[in-house]
Amino acid sequence: MLELELTQRIAAWALPVLFAITVHEVAHGWAARALGDPTALMLGRLTLNPLKHIDPIGTVLLPGLLLYTVGFVFGWARPVPVTWENLRHPRRDVALVAVAGPAANLVMALAWTLATRLGVLALEAVPWLGVPLIYMGVAGIFINMILLLLNLLPIPPLDGGRLLVALLPRRAAARYARIEPYGLVLLLALLVSGVLGWVLYPLLSSATLGIGYLGGLSPELTRVALQGLGAI
Repeated sequence: MLELELTQRIAAWALPVLFAITVHEVAHGWAARALGDPTALMLGRLTLNPLKHIDPIGTVLLPGLLLYTVGFVFGWARPVPVTWENLRHPRRDVALVAVAGPAANLVMALAWTLATRLGVLALEAVPWLGVPLIYMGVAGIFINMILLLLNLLPIPPLDGGRLLVALLPRRAAARYARIEPYGLVLLLALLVSGVLGWVLYPLLSSATLGIGYLGGLSPELTRVALQGLGAI
């Protein structure tokens, strides 16, 4: 497998990215509904239709620019609305709703390992199917591990920040929650400065190879596919 052309990269990344960000957000809504808040359901956001979740900047512009300039993608969808006051046990349930998104990304990463494995099995007999499945599957593992690790950062409004606020004593939680209006700015500053990549990339690389290995993929195959996708 060789490095892909830009159009081929876009084709390989598109479906995994749409699924990763859409299911992540819908998982929050499903969890909130199960715990007493029907807001997302009433607003028609408990759907896997990506058009309902697309954010023009986070889903289209930023991933496209990153893919064109640095070779890999990162983005977000429109957050699924949650009315925290509707939750039956607010402090506990906030934590459960927050965890639902990263948990969905972990499940999707494991599912993409199966798709990649099918690609490997089809490689000799049906190469026109096997090769795209391998690239798309590894892209799916990679983007879901990005979202999982990124969202677990303890910065509100990321899921890790909400989880930390739910776990802290009330007074400390109230103070820490005040960071939320500046959370996105802080995250972008960490990204532009290179600090975010320095912190996350070793974890991301290990997690991607590890999930692939659990699914029966050799680390060498995963590395080669990531190179072809421009992710490393």
